[in-house]
Amino acid sequence: MKGKTPIHRSFAFALAGLFYFLRTQRHARIHVRAAIVVFVAAAWLHVSRQDWAILILTVSLVLSLEAVNTAIEAAVDLASPQIHPLAKVAKDVAAAAVLISAIGAVAIGVFILGPPLLARFR
Repeated sequence: MKGKTPIHRSFAFALAGLFYFLRTQRHARIHVRAAIVVFVAAAWLHVSRQDWAILILTVSLVLSLEAVNTAIEAAVDLASPQIHPLAKVAKDVAAAAVLISAIGAVAIGVFILGPPLLARFR
């Protein structure tokens, strides 16, 4: 059995994964841009601490699922370099998880930011 990896190395591995994710995944960069817009709007609208927590959690969920989707795609490509119906299912379902979370995030964003945004423009 191998020894435990020092925590600083674990963080280094995670950061390497994060940099790979942001460098290679177009949808990840789109989600990050959307998150920046949401966070700027939330700051401008002075949303409550509770709303900030919900927005941060929602953005984290979408980005985390996008990262898991990327990992699943890489693992499937490694395990099954040839086209296989089950490989397609794994990739499609992982992508669907991201889509579901993104739709939920938009709904939450509209629910939290919509009313104060409308009030600002009235």
